[in-house]
Amino acid sequence: MISRTKKKIVFFFPAFSSLEATAPLGILAVCTPLLRAGYEVKIVDSTITPDFQERVLAELEDALCLAISLVTGPMIRETAMMGRAVKARYPDKPVILGGWHPSLLPDQTLEASFVDVVVRGQGEDSLLQILDRLDDGSPLDDVAGIGFKRAGQLVFTPERPLRRLAELPPKAYHLADFDAYEKACGRRWAMYITSLACPFNCAYCTNEGVYGRQWNGLPADQVVAEMTELVRRYGLELLWVVDDNFLVDRKRAAAIADGLVRSGVTFRWSIQASTNLVTRIDDAELKLLRQSGLQQICHGAESASPKVLKLMDKDFQRIETMYAAAEKCLKAGIRPSFNIIFGFPGEGESERQETVRFIQDVCRRYPGAEFWTNIFTPYPGAPIMRRAKELGIEVPGTLEGWSDYFPRYTVLPWLKGREHQRVQTMRDYLRIAFDRVPIAADRRSRLVKTVHRAISYPARFRLNHGLYDFPVELWIKTGLNRLSESLKPKVDAQQLAAQRS
Repeated sequence: MISRTKKKIVFFFPAFSSLEATAPLGILAVCTPLLRAGYEVKIVDSTITPDFQERVLAELEDALCLAISLVTGPMIRETAMMGRAVKARYPDKPVILGGWHPSLLPDQTLEASFVDVVVRGQGEDSLLQILDRLDDGSPLDDVAGIGFKRAGQLVFTPERPLRRLAELPPKAYHLADFDAYEKACGRRWAMYITSLACPFNCAYCTNEGVYGRQWNGLPADQVVAEMTELVRRYGLELLWVVDDNFLVDRKRAAAIADGLVRSGVTFRWSIQASTNLVTRIDDAELKLLRQSGLQQICHGAESASPKVLKLMDKDFQRIETMYAAAEKCLKAGIRPSFNIIFGFPGEGESERQETVRFIQDVCRRYPGAEFWTNIFTPYPGAPIMRRAKELGIEVPGTLEGWSDYFPRYTVLPWLKGREHQRVQTMRDYLRIAFDRVPIAADRRSRLVKTVHRAISYPARFRLNHGLYDFPVELWIKTGLNRLSESLKPKVDAQQLAAQRS
């Protein structure tokens, strides 16, 4: 019996408003089972494809369906645009949405006119089963963990049990165009994951809604083998380990570091870990991690106000552990990075000033430490959203209503108008007061760097005294950046990538 050739599936990955572009990990995860089953896969990432809509529509002509992976925020805008374009040209081709946002709000996502199927949670098994049913015209009722439309009605199947990370197939990194991503952001890097979930339950975090609180990780030898293979095969200089909390298993972390050192493969890598887990590691273990190439540990500090930390359900974290984490990291030669959230419900001006003083004190005492700030965004699935009505949060009623949920632009019911602008100005001064090291290459000219360094001193003075009116330094920075951009050649990385393809 001659087997029927299976069809093509087109993936679209909408841009996340960031220059720090690399291959979409979620899509690479679900591609491997499809390839093994004989499907042809095409990935179109709008970050590196300037004519992405035309490319998707052309690829779809002989494809079975379109699948899109997205999180809450600006990715939804391009998702809606693409979904409508597909339905206008190919009304009978299914559009499938997966990723964090559809997993957290499946009903609302499926209600969108251009969406036919949603995948909730892990998609490696679900998507393959969906495609097999679509390919042979079978109903989707027996596919767990999805939602679909039937005669205009929304139908949801039972939840699919989570599989341990070690049971899932390897990611299809060979499908990624690392040359194009390198041209886009100036650095050759990739995301990699060694564990899922986090044992803590911070009020702002959406992790529980997708993975729960049962941490599970890959064995150390598998992590070492996969990381070194990625670096060797694709010439990567950096791996960003996107685990929610890498240091939950201390012995495993040390074994990974030891294995990387023994491999002889040299590259840089970064992790995320809570400060309480960093401070329990001894100096020898941290030095071993540094020897293996670990360059940065990102901590979710979020606030230096004990009151706000309690409101965030971060009772496991203390102000003193933040200081201790910075000191231990720098002593081992690892850069400590701290994320800060301003505007959490219950935070006032005095609590914000506690955090600003903490940031300045850490940066003075531990040169090399860096901070990244956001304004609180009430994401779906986070525990705090159970109080949305009480807090006056207007929860969007449609999929597209979430497209503006991005920390940089969020105006909160308790933080708006002049106070909101003051916080934004304060964050701008924090950016220029102390150096930060982004993933993307620093393409600023020597003149721009010199001016930025000069205005960092008055920025620190303003932060010390809470003076944010008449922000002349910010005007200088903005004007200089615009001038610098206007002098650059009018050829960008996306155009170069398109010419090469």
